Amino acid sequence: MIDAHVHLWQLGRKDCSWPGEDLPAIHRDYGLDDLLVQLDTNKVDAAILVQSQESGADTHWLLSLAAETDRVAGVVGWVDLTGDVAARVAAMQVAGPLVGIRPMMQGRAPDCFDDPELAPGFAALARHGLVLDALVRPQHLASLARLARRQPDLSIIIDHAAKPLVGDAIPADWRAAMADLAACPNVACKLSGLLTELAPGAGEGAAAPFIAELFALFGPDRLLWGSDWPVLTLASDYAAWLDLARASVPVAAHRAIFADNAARLYRVMQGAAA
Repeated sequence: MIDAHVHLWQLGRKDCSWPGEDLPAIHRDYGLDDLLVQLDTNKVDAAILVQSQESGADTHWLLSLAAETDRVAGVVGWVDLTGDVAARVAAMQVAGPLVGIRPMMQGRAPDCFDDPELAPGFAALARHGLVLDALVRPQHLASLARLARRQPDLSIIIDHAAKPLVGDAIPADWRAAMADLAACPNVACKLSGLLTELAPGAGEGAAAPFIAELFALFGPDRLLWGSDWPVLTLASDYAAWLDLARASVPVAAHRAIFADNAARLYRVMQGAAA
């Protein structure tokens, strides 16, 4: 089993400025030992470390952690997507198992993926065999779909299903935009982050119809599970989210969603049982 989305950070070091004191529940260091406890407790073979800072120093730290244990299957890092992107990612690939890049686009303009200054950077990711992890919100999905069609050789994974408001009803505009992206064969979606998007008063079960909708759109081969730990702990715990996700997709798809898809899309370890 592979957890396709976890974070580690050292507050005040490696350019780490988030989370702040406004999030006291997670305003502390999270290191490799903390992660291994979660993986062991929940019988998870390995995890993909995902950047949480807009910093090359943070990415290089994550890559150094991967050298310490085979329980880290790969790292999704950060790089400035302007300028000589190819040289930067090549240096990171030498430093460790870089499998993707995640520019933090969720606070940018809705059409941010159409920025011509970023086009060479996206092309460089494709040439280096790296996944684009898309940290976005629903308003960015149309622009992301245009990128997916312009750059069909770029593998794109939508993080946290683009952070819809998870309440009593599935937003029609979110579903339509996700369906448009699902029509692109180079786009997959992470089954992650939904519990931290719960509407006020909504219980964890409200996420189940969203999971079912994502399965209907992306199918068993383009959906992959991630815990989003430790951010997850703001809303739930590791075991509860894992149990809910497992119960919300067909058993026949468990191996794909909880292991094989992450291994294939990120080009990492094979044969991790779901």
